[in-house]
Amino acid sequence: MLQSYTRIPIRRPVNPSTLIRALNQCYPYSTSNSYNHIIPPPPTLKPFPKAYNPELVEQKWYDWWLQTRAFEPEFTADGKIKPEGLFCIPAPPPNITGALHIGHALTISIQDSLVRYYRMKGKTVLFLPGFDHAGIATQSVVEKQIWRQERKTKYDYGREEFVKKVWDWKEIYHEKIKNQVKQLGASYDWIREAFTLDPKLSSAVVEAFVRLHDEGVIYRALRLVNWSTKLSTTISNLEVDNRIIPGRTLIPVPGYEKKIEFGVLTYFAYRVAGSNNGEQLIVATTRPETIHGDTAVAIHPDDPRYIHLHGKSVQHPFLDKKLPIILDDKIVDMGFGTGAVKITPGHDFNDYEVSTRHDIDVVNILTEDGKLNSNCGPKWAGMKRFDAREKIIEDLKELGLFIKQEGHEMTIPICSRSGDIIEPMLKPQWWVSQKQLAKDAMDVIKKGEIKMWSNRTKSEYLRWLENIHDWCISRQLWWGHRCPVYFVNIENKDNSREDGNYWIAGRSHDEALIKAKKKFPSEKFTLEQDEDVLDTWFSSALWPFSTLGWPQKTKDMEQFYPFSILETGWDILFFWVTRMILLGIKLTGSVPFKEVYCHSLIRDSQGRKMSKSLGNVIDPLDIIHGVTLKELNAKTVNSNLSEKEVKRVIREQQKIYSRGIPQCGTDALRFTLCAYTTGARDINLDLLRVEGYRRFCNKIYQATNFAISRLNNNYIPKLNNKNLTECHRLVEKWSLYQMNNCAKVMNESFEERNFLTGTTAIYQYWYMICDVYIEYFKSLHHTNDAIKMDLAKDVLYELIKNGLKMIHPFMPYISEELWQRITRNGEFEKCVTITKASYPIYDPTIANYFADAQIYDVILNTTKAIRSLLSEYNIIKNGQIYISVQDDDETTSAFVMEKEALVSMIKGLSDIAILSNSSENIVLNDCVMKSVNDKVKIYLLVKGQYEDIRKEIEKNQKKLKKLEGIKENLKRTLSNSEFLKKATMEVQRINKEKLTNIQGQILGLQTTVNNLKRFQDDR
Repeated sequence: MLQSYTRIPIRRPVNPSTLIRALNQCYPYSTSNSYNHIIPPPPTLKPFPKAYNPELVEQKWYDWWLQTRAFEPEFTADGKIKPEGLFCIPAPPPNITGALHIGHALTISIQDSLVRYYRMKGKTVLFLPGFDHAGIATQSVVEKQIWRQERKTKYDYGREEFVKKVWDWKEIYHEKIKNQVKQLGASYDWIREAFTLDPKLSSAVVEAFVRLHDEGVIYRALRLVNWSTKLSTTISNLEVDNRIIPGRTLIPVPGYEKKIEFGVLTYFAYRVAGSNNGEQLIVATTRPETIHGDTAVAIHPDDPRYIHLHGKSVQHPFLDKKLPIILDDKIVDMGFGTGAVKITPGHDFNDYEVSTRHDIDVVNILTEDGKLNSNCGPKWAGMKRFDAREKIIEDLKELGLFIKQEGHEMTIPICSRSGDIIEPMLKPQWWVSQKQLAKDAMDVIKKGEIKMWSNRTKSEYLRWLENIHDWCISRQLWWGHRCPVYFVNIENKDNSREDGNYWIAGRSHDEALIKAKKKFPSEKFTLEQDEDVLDTWFSSALWPFSTLGWPQKTKDMEQFYPFSILETGWDILFFWVTRMILLGIKLTGSVPFKEVYCHSLIRDSQGRKMSKSLGNVIDPLDIIHGVTLKELNAKTVNSNLSEKEVKRVIREQQKIYSRGIPQCGTDALRFTLCAYTTGARDINLDLLRVEGYRRFCNKIYQATNFAISRLNNNYIPKLNNKNLTECHRLVEKWSLYQMNNCAKVMNESFEERNFLTGTTAIYQYWYMICDVYIEYFKSLHHTNDAIKMDLAKDVLYELIKNGLKMIHPFMPYISEELWQRITRNGEFEKCVTITKASYPIYDPTIANYFADAQIYDVILNTTKAIRSLLSEYNIIKNGQIYISVQDDDETTSAFVMEKEALVSMIKGLSDIAILSNSSENIVLNDCVMKSVNDKVKIYLLVKGQYEDIRKEIEKNQKKLKKLEGIKENLKRTLSNSEFLKKATMEVQRINKEKLTNIQGQILGLQTTVNNLKRFQDDR
């Protein structure tokens, strides 16, 4: 049975039937025509705390939203998209590798703000959630865990048992990440939650592979790939960190006790075959360990030094073979090194291209675990690659072929998962032919079928597709989608597994068998499914349609495909966004989404990349709930980092988070991240800014609490479009005008994806409420005018209510809590939750207040000027102000009407007099003047305001002396060459701003002293 509401201050209990009626009104288009299921009352805080505490405000609302089915798409009574339109977005599936980071929080903040906005606009909205199995990342982290805890490898378990271990991991971390997502307020339709290894999505992966393979788009080929010897798998370019080193650098490599030196250019000589005088051809390499894989030496065809070597060969120093000297003007730079280049096609991508141009041998010299193989000869076989490097140099010296070594800048490809040095390796793999797919993907952008919000993103997308290479989709892992392709092992034939002709793709073993019998009707054979799994990005590329039921013709595919927008970070534009477009067009005949918005990458406040090894990675929950330095250190100790890394990270944490991270709450974090979203490539996240917006939340909380305390139990809002003309006070018209303008800007900002403009507008709006209207409202506490007070309450209610609705997409929790309170649990809005309340829109009627708003702007500027003068001259009581208005009767009348309110709102002010033009000179000599604009001047009576004006002058002179000292120190700092050399541009900018500010203060204070001296002389 539905429980009745507990009675709390300024609240009336809501009848259960009233709540159900409100909910039915809130869901008028649901396919389920009745919501008469049990709905708990809104979990507003009882009693209402005086102080804002995000933990208390945010802890219960998410579950309640789920109970009210607030996040499910709404349809018309006959199950169609609502007439207001459709907005649907797929959430990029986070990896189930551990926990979300601050980048995920940015993604959710941006996406959910759009989702909540369009839901309030009345559209049918789908925010589709899901998670990615993250093949290599998840398998890697589980392998590390079982080694650390049990000293076992995956081979100790075997494939089936190891995969079970990974599923166990998935269950734990899936729930952990899901909890993070919920705390961030993501309004997902959890009924449609997907996982890339779910049966439905796995079926889509199989279907896509089989179709593409049967068409020849997926094919098998022997090519170079990025090989991780530590993980024993191919990895994508995304998982390779290309580290540039300036020269000789020691780098730790898994499997080696000592660090390995890189950034060294080794010069050695090949003996020219058949030379009578022992001629040598000198080459230079950063990878002497690959010498056994050399199959040629290249020279430039126009190099005069080597013309006599055209058509000749050199003798390999360790193997009984000769290497041809080839002519190549692409690989060789005559001005670099010796102008001769050793060619190792089996272990260098550029050299492999050379081999295709010159038809030279491609030799693999490494095993999958990074040791030299039998192609290197019995002396070398089984030796670890970097141990072999040292031995090779020693042997070259003994043979008299070693020349020299020197430091050299180079790029080291490092596996982001294991820290291993990547080896280009020749492997038979499955590839996706992308040339034609790319042409179609470029066409949809050029035709405008997909809108990319950033011109830079669009240019990079087109440039990448113009130069696209085929995509390797094989991975030598156990966790993932096993390739649905079978090798036809024909009896008594040694058919090669490298030959794609003997591979059959099938949706099942039975289907593959039927296909194989048709292709090899007279042969006896067995089928063996490929052991490899597919690149995670392959299943992710199907995400926009596999999640909706493709290849089946589902209702979701019909209604939600293509999605309205794809929002993600620009760093995966090529690896995910582009591939979704490529395969979406190919497999469905349609673009997968209509817009692409790529957000910035988050760096720390110093502009450094977030990295576990730097200790600057931030868990969003630590910002939401707060965390101590000790707790941060404990997390690091319990992580997968090595002992050395743990010690380094703890040292960094002590520098960065010496005071821990204070509790800020979800709303402050989301608002901060959206406010940072400017379209730039990077965000340098400063946690102090999050703390600032936490204080902003408190301001909203206190403002709403003030309004609630002033609206008594019998209050019912009466203000609407029909009686807006009743607003006769300028402050009311001005406030409503500002509200109307803010609604206009907010709607435009969401539609234009301009998050900075939106957050700035609503931030300023709430400060307007607090600094202007609430201050005005306080001045009415002695009024006996009931009509005036009722109207003021109505305006206060409208300002607060609409402010909460406008900020809701950015700050869902505090807005729901306060909206429930001020609308009496949605009773005034005929809606049960703010998530379904109508978003404020621009009202032309209120726009007619423009002229009145302009006049009140002058009054506000005058108020600021009065406060400024009172502060400058330290007048804290009995202040007397004279206002002079030149040739503007409307403004003069406004000052007369607002005079009483101004006096009550400005502390230290006892009276305001409005001067006529003729009376100005009477007070001029006793006052100081400040111009508000070209027509309005204010005069502050100074003469006679001090018991001892001399002491006031001395006090100001002391301030001046102190400021002069600060100014000189800043000047010295900014002219110091050492400071300019070491300080960042940001630090220099801050110091320059301080100097400018100090100089302004000195000028103003000097004026004050001079004026005080004038009045001293008059005594």
